[in-house]
Amino acid sequence: MLHPDLKTVDARREPELRLAEAVSLAAALPDLQIMGHEIVRLPKPHAGHLFGTGKMAELKERLTAAEVDLVLVDGPVSPIQQRNLEKEWGVKLLDRTGLILEIFADRARTREGVLQVELAALSYQRTRLVRAWTHLERQRGGFGFVGGPGETQIEADRRAIDDQVIRLKRQLAKVVKTRELHRAARRKVPFPIVALVGYTNAGKSTLFNRMTGAEVLAKDMLFATLDPTMRGLVLPSGRRIILSDTVGFISDLPHELVAAFRATLEEVLEADLILHVRDISHPETEEQAEDVGEILESLGVAEDVALIEVWNKIDALSEAVRAGLLGQDARRSDVQAVSALSGEGIPALLAAIETRLGDERIEEEIDLPFTAGKEHAWLHAQGVIRDEVQGEDGWKLLLRWTEAQKTRFQSL
Repeated sequence: MLHPDLKTVDARREPELRLAEAVSLAAALPDLQIMGHEIVRLPKPHAGHLFGTGKMAELKERLTAAEVDLVLVDGPVSPIQQRNLEKEWGVKLLDRTGLILEIFADRARTREGVLQVELAALSYQRTRLVRAWTHLERQRGGFGFVGGPGETQIEADRRAIDDQVIRLKRQLAKVVKTRELHRAARRKVPFPIVALVGYTNAGKSTLFNRMTGAEVLAKDMLFATLDPTMRGLVLPSGRRIILSDTVGFISDLPHELVAAFRATLEEVLEADLILHVRDISHPETEEQAEDVGEILESLGVAEDVALIEVWNKIDALSEAVRAGLLGQDARRSDVQAVSALSGEGIPALLAAIETRLGDERIEEEIDLPFTAGKEHAWLHAQGVIRDEVQGEDGWKLLLRWTEAQKTRFQSL
């Protein structure tokens, strides 16, 4: 495992901690034995083979001596760099994106998760068609109905990938349509949705299990959860909510996966309350929180969605640090310090969820004429419209609102 330390990349993070995260990523793959890992200081990357010639030769000696089959590079490696390094070292090479794709492929369980991973992998592979295969430079003849005479093999490969992408997108559209029907059915049940989000390995699944009594895979491992899981939960007051556990976020998430997994994070977009679970014992908890904030923003999560920061793993802190954090927790309504492992702080968290959700929401349909433009705008500003159909004379609206909002609307 090599971590190229480029001063131009993510100056917020310490290279030692980034390397430790990358090693944890690699450890998440079964049947992978990590022989060693190191930081390689690079003033600037070499365009053709990332590392300088001297460093490349030194690494080749060590890789050969250790009989290494696979080299993981924690960072972006261009297709040309990958081809040249594989040729020079005689090994297979994976960059950060490739590694994360491998983990996702290993973890996906639902039909949609599997399709999303395949789609992301094809998008990634399409950029890698300069690999050192012997046939890529060759012209291939044809009868005219399969690619045409003179089509290069690389064009044929690219076209084959494009055909597969179209096929996968069609399959995915069917799966997403089915899930949309499930979501529409859930909308008719007026239970608030509370979504757990956070950096990978922050303890979301452990917290989810602690709160719901479920048995979701919860390991000290990056990306232990991949497919979203939902469970009903009854708060101490007797009020029912739906709790959703989601895939963990990570810095430098490959753009192929940001697009591909947007669908699996749609539950977050529909949430009435977001619980941002943080591993408060991690030395870079602030940087991780920034990464989560940036991803939520890129997903289009509205700023006005209620959010509670859950400072998890307080059991891993020293007494002094823990006392200080609990003091901050007591002063802030948007922070709850907990230990998902021991259960400490969970009753206070449930009470905070109850408070932040506010009044019970009811769901109903109303008809609004086009002349009621002011009322229509008010409903949009309140964010209570779940569905809207435009008819000949006005709008048919599906609303999810509190009794207080309904009373205010009627007084407009």
